[in-house]
Amino acid sequence: MEASMKHVCRYDGSSGEFSTWCDTGYNWLARVDPLLLVGASLVAGMLIPSITSALSSLFASVQEEGLRSFFMKSVIMTLRKLPGIRGYIEKEQNKVVEKLNANGNSERGCWLLELPRGGLGTSALDRLRFEKSRDKDWQGKCSGTVYIDGSETDSHFSLINSAYSLFSHTNALHFDVFPSIVKLEAEVVAMTASLLGAKDLAAGGKICGNMTSGGTESILMAVKTARDFMKATKGITKPEMIIAESAHSAYDKAAHYFQIKLRRTPVDKDLKADVESFKHQVNKNTILIVGSAPGFPHGIIDPIEELGAFAQRRGICFHVDLCLGGFVLPFAHKLGYAIPPFDFKVPGVTSISADVHKYGLAPKGTSIVLYRSRKLRQHQFVAVTEWSGGLYVSPSMAGSRAGGLIAGAWAAMMSVGEEGYLEATKKLMETSKSIIKGISAISGLFVLGKPDMTVIAFGSHELDIFKVNDVMTKKGWTLSPLQKPSSLHICVTLQHVGVADQFLYDLSTSVAMVQKNPGDFEDGLAPVYGAAAKMPDRGAIQDFLVAYMDSRC
Repeated sequence: MEASMKHVCRYDGSSGEFSTWCDTGYNWLARVDPLLLVGASLVAGMLIPSITSALSSLFASVQEEGLRSFFMKSVIMTLRKLPGIRGYIEKEQNKVVEKLNANGNSERGCWLLELPRGGLGTSALDRLRFEKSRDKDWQGKCSGTVYIDGSETDSHFSLINSAYSLFSHTNALHFDVFPSIVKLEAEVVAMTASLLGAKDLAAGGKICGNMTSGGTESILMAVKTARDFMKATKGITKPEMIIAESAHSAYDKAAHYFQIKLRRTPVDKDLKADVESFKHQVNKNTILIVGSAPGFPHGIIDPIEELGAFAQRRGICFHVDLCLGGFVLPFAHKLGYAIPPFDFKVPGVTSISADVHKYGLAPKGTSIVLYRSRKLRQHQFVAVTEWSGGLYVSPSMAGSRAGGLIAGAWAAMMSVGEEGYLEATKKLMETSKSIIKGISAISGLFVLGKPDMTVIAFGSHELDIFKVNDVMTKKGWTLSPLQKPSSLHICVTLQHVGVADQFLYDLSTSVAMVQKNPGDFEDGLAPVYGAAAKMPDRGAIQDFLVAYMDSRC
């Protein structure tokens, strides 16, 4: 199509000159329906921001995960949506769940589904004793799990059971009815705080806290408090926190529950949190960084002093996870063991979690969350003013809180005392040193890093460590399988004092069995753990874990 040329004369009033311009005939906008132009503008106005946002999100994901990781994840997600592949994955997932459940599902047919017509009365206790008799024999053979020495008929077990019974009907929610529980909780918190630096001048003299149902709730409270504190003081509405990959999975829960972006950093060659990686991840939305003393997987204390100094410079909260170490490290330090700084004496530490139900030797369901100041802790509380049921305020996740557990924790701490904890810690530390030395002497095994206290992780460059775990399971031991790298760990408790030699003998013979017959043990869980450790599709692993949990409830 040939365009006609037309010269048009234009007068410039400021210069008093005429000029000409050429109309090529392509001035097509003049011929377009105005309604169409308006509609196109509106559509573009709606689409362009969405496209820009999508591209920005895509770029951010690539930048955060790396091009290769992002590409692999995208390919896997696409493949998983294909009908044939999706069906195959679900089929294999069900096989794995059935294998993990072993005979558990067959027993579900015997579970009660409704109330008995007539009450059982005291014979219900007989039923409980029968059910309890079917539990695994945990004495001396479980990693962590039970931290108190002896059997359930021994003195300390009996003492905390009696303390719980005295207060089994009480509820800390009703503090006006049960002031005794208020006093006991305050004393447990104060005694724990004094162990973790509250008396030191560097702590500021204002350490406070509350009891919770366990380490996870203590961590949840610390994260929620940091989120709300940083929003109130700095206006942060898109909160992020930074953890090392060795930090407890409770932080993933907290991020999920409280809508916080989680940034995970690698550990260094010593399996400690890498401070430089934290510095690269921090930004204007960072509310909290986390250090562990020690980390659950390897029993290694993160560089708390360096992290504290960094947090203080950036004006962000710093939580130290002492759930495992809270009732060991203070006493180990006092006994002269080489323990790096870990508590409120470190500038920059704003909160700490410590479990009384682990090495504090208290009943299960007792933990402490501590804060450097009341001003900070106030952001932990929830106060409700508009409920028709009246004014309501609660310090933690739970509403009702069992007074019996608080009493049990108080009784445990008071009955053991400082001397008792020092004696227990010495036994734990010496037993751990003995196990570390013994594992290092077993051909084919190595200890991961240099454990600071009572958790010892070990792996192998020569054999499948998960097969070793299967053999140890048959010998009655319950160890914890780890990943990144594939390994096992034993969390040493007072139950292991006196049985370290038996553990090392069983471990040595288990390694020898796997070395001699590496192709065996396919009927155990080693293939499951091995596959999970190597699979790039973490989404499929996540789905499998949810399916497994769903089958157990």
